[in-house]
Amino acid sequence: MPEFSWRPANDATSEDVEAVFDAGGARRCRCQALKVPGWIWRDTTQEGRDAALLEQAGCGTSGPTSGLIGYVDGEPAGWVAVEPRENYPRIWARQKSWMRMDPDLEDVWSVTCFVVRKGFRRQGLMYELAAATVEYGRQVGASVLEGYPTEPPPGKTVIWDEASVGLLQVFLAAGYEVEASPTLRRRVVRHRLGADWRRIGTGEHTG
Repeated sequence: MPEFSWRPANDATSEDVEAVFDAGGARRCRCQALKVPGWIWRDTTQEGRDAALLEQAGCGTSGPTSGLIGYVDGEPAGWVAVEPRENYPRIWARQKSWMRMDPDLEDVWSVTCFVVRKGFRRQGLMYELAAATVEYGRQVGASVLEGYPTEPPPGKTVIWDEASVGLLQVFLAAGYEVEASPTLRRRVVRHRLGADWRRIGTGEHTG
C-alpha cells in the first residue's frame, strides 16, 4: 500500500514544488490568484508568479511558508496552500460578504488550494492533504482553519482545475464543518482548533 507523508514546503526542495506544479492550471496560476489584490492580477506575468510561489514557499529556510507538500512513497505528489488569512488580500478585496466573515477573528488560517499531480489522482490524496492541514494548524497555533470548497450538484462531477479549491466532502472528512453556503456550489467551512489543541512539532509526518 502506498505510504503518504507530508512536510511544510520550506522543509521541501524547490524541485519538489516545481514537480507538483508542473501541470494544468496550477502551472499557470502558481497559487497566486488570491494573493494579488483586484485588478493587479491582470498585470502579473508568468515569470513573476513562478518567482512568487518559490519565495512564498521558502524552500530550505526556517519559514514562514505558504503550504504543504504531500508525498507518495517519497515522490512529491500534491500541494495544499495553508497560511494566515491576512496573507490573502484578494479574499478581503472581493465584494462578497462570505469572504469577509468574522473579520476580527484572530489566528484564522485559510486553506485555499489543492494540487494533485497527474499519476497520483483518484488515490485519496486530497483527503490526506486536508487531514494534514489540521495537524499543521495545531503545530503553528492556528485557532481556526477556514476553507472555501465546492460541492457539486448531485450526479455532477468537476474537473481537477475546478476542484482546486477543494471538495466539500474532503473537508468534512478532515473534521471541518460548514459555516455558510453562499451559493449553490460554494461552501465556507471551518475547523476550530483552539488553544487546548495547540502543540509544536517539526520534521516530516506520516499518515
